[in-house]
Amino acid sequence: MPTPIAGIDVLLADPPFWHKHKIALVTNHAAKNKDGIPGRQALLQHQFNIQLLFSPEHGLHVKGADGAFIDDGIDPLTQLPIISLYGKKLQPSADDLKEIDYLLFDIPDVGVRFYTYLWTLSYVLEASATYQIPLIVADRPNPISGNISLSEGPMLDSGCASFIGRWPIPIRHSCTLGELANYFNQKLNLNAPLSVIKIVNYQRNSFQTDWGLPFIPTSPAIQTFESALCYGGLALLEATNISEGRGTPYAFTIAGAPWMDAKATANTFKQLSPNYVRTNNIDFIPTQGKFANQQCYGVQLEIIDKEKYQSVFIGLLLIKIIKDLHPTHFAWENYVTNVNPSGVEHLDKLLGIKNADSLFDLTLSNFITEICTLLNVEKAWQQAIHPYLLY
Repeated sequence: MPTPIAGIDVLLADPPFWHKHKIALVTNHAAKNKDGIPGRQALLQHQFNIQLLFSPEHGLHVKGADGAFIDDGIDPLTQLPIISLYGKKLQPSADDLKEIDYLLFDIPDVGVRFYTYLWTLSYVLEASATYQIPLIVADRPNPISGNISLSEGPMLDSGCASFIGRWPIPIRHSCTLGELANYFNQKLNLNAPLSVIKIVNYQRNSFQTDWGLPFIPTSPAIQTFESALCYGGLALLEATNISEGRGTPYAFTIAGAPWMDAKATANTFKQLSPNYVRTNNIDFIPTQGKFANQQCYGVQLEIIDKEKYQSVFIGLLLIKIIKDLHPTHFAWENYVTNVNPSGVEHLDKLLGIKNADSLFDLTLSNFITEICTLLNVEKAWQQAIHPYLLY
């Protein structure tokens, strides 16, 4: 399989006419070119006239804790000013853009609705529309595949809109950010002057592990391809008192707590789970987050077939099993972030449906029936997104 060439490398190979104009770059340190050089550095080396940097959640250096306020600063690598879009504001202001001719966006994504880089793009798209400053999205492949048949709902209920899901799409959307930018721009009549630098040699059914490239961590907890693939399901643990593995090398591939009966959880999961995944027992001590420095007992997901793996279904099923097996220990919890300071209704915001916790009060058989219906959005999503697919 050919190695895909990301939009940033397409730009660098043949700098466009606007590269001498004043550019604001929305990026972070995970955005590397094919040689592993930070995109902002490579652009400057190719005489792109970058004036300032905008950074998303986790900051330019991708080290900020999940949900933590990120302040403005100066980039030690380029000496350019950094304006945070995950601090005092989420959208570039008129003052930020008064000397800017072009906006350029280059940030790798993980293909899940509640991963916030997409919504930073949405605010930049709105700023582009408001101030009629051209926005160029340097597109990157979806690491967990662009196969629309692997998309999973629920579709976002607009009543649950937040910074982890502003506009209706499935949890696993199977698109690139360039495709979603086109979709939102036209579907919502934003009328931004938008263009997408397409990926060369991208086969949309491929996964990151097929590209012959190392996985570059996209945020503090997404350090591996496995974490990215499982994230759409096990990030739902954020709304519970179960550790999702932050502060370990296994974030979003494990679930555990000091009180968990790991053996019973694994046995029940084995009886109910599809054959594309299995669990192994794991003991771990997180260095941060829930149960920091405490011994936890839990299960680790082992993906047998990535081309069939349904992350949201598995995450929901695992939470249901743990809740049913540990009725006196399990609890829903608030999840405090910069964009949701109270932390309330976090499960509703993640799943994108109201009163999401009531699903887990159903009997197991009714629960499985209900979530299978909720998650099955492939045909409707394929029909909606098809005109905007670039690959």
